[in-house]
Amino acid sequence: MASIITATTTSGLTQSADNSGVLQLASGTGNLVTVPSVTGTAMVSGNMPAFSVYLNGSQTISASTWTKITLNAEDFDTNNNFASNRFTPTVAGYYLITVVSQMAGTGLTYPSVGVYKNGTLWGVGNSTSNSTGEIVCSGSTLVYLNGSTDYIEMYNQSFTASGSVTVRGDARTQTVMAGVLVRGA
Repeated sequence: MASIITATTTSGLTQSADNSGVLQLASGTGNLVTVPSVTGTAMVSGNMPAFSVYLNGSQTISASTWTKITLNAEDFDTNNNFASNRFTPTVAGYYLITVVSQMAGTGLTYPSVGVYKNGTLWGVGNSTSNSTGEIVCSGSTLVYLNGSTDYIEMYNQSFTASGSVTVRGDARTQTVMAGVLVRGA
């Protein structure tokens, strides 16, 4: 038996106590949450936005210029915070953002994938490869987002000996941006 606090529409809050040291919160409809033993902030999973979006097709970018990637397909967006190629969360906190990009081009050298916060480069993932053909870059960064005006976008850059670079999105696993709230503010 646990200590249970129940919220109902007829009698408000009711409490049933015992000596177990466990706290449970219940709604009048039977939903039950057991509060774990924590120090600091305890998060409820329904309050943790997560998303995964990708480039569906290919995009050509110019050499030596950071270019925003058109992320035009979603795997999921749990809080509907992704729109117009950017993630703008409505829950403040620390987000883990991961970016992966596959690029191809003649003389492709040292491509990079970037996480931009509010239009400014925040984190970079690089490839150590210096070859022609297909190269994959990836990176992750932890970033604080205020839950109202902060936003995240994905960019690519490559120094190339000749011509433009193609960012691959022919398969949903080639060019991807994903993120999740790991801790509230």
